Amino acid sequence: MPRPPKRGGSSSGSGGGAGGPRKKGFFKRKSRKACEFCIDKKLRVDYKNVDLMRKYINERGKIKPRRATGACAKCQRKITTAIKRARTMALIPYTTD
Repeated sequence: MPRPPKRGGSSSGSGGGAGGPRKKGFFKRKSRKACEFCIDKKLRVDYKNVDLMRKYINERGKIKPRRATGACAKCQRKITTAIKRARTMALIPYTTD
């Protein structure tokens, strides 16, 4: 008994749609952003620099993840600590209305 066709795919079963069979590495990966704190050594993570800290929180007040900010792991930990300190000092709100 033949199998029913997969949803959204072609009925021929090639798995690649119009472009033929799928190859490994078909999708290109985006290059990672470079950590701006590691590039510019004069730039420091500081909880008092509210304009810089706002760049690393979204409109809801959540801290953006590392994959979104492009910061390295070491600097992302510093950013997280600085944002939490700024929230404690009431420089940055915890949430928005």
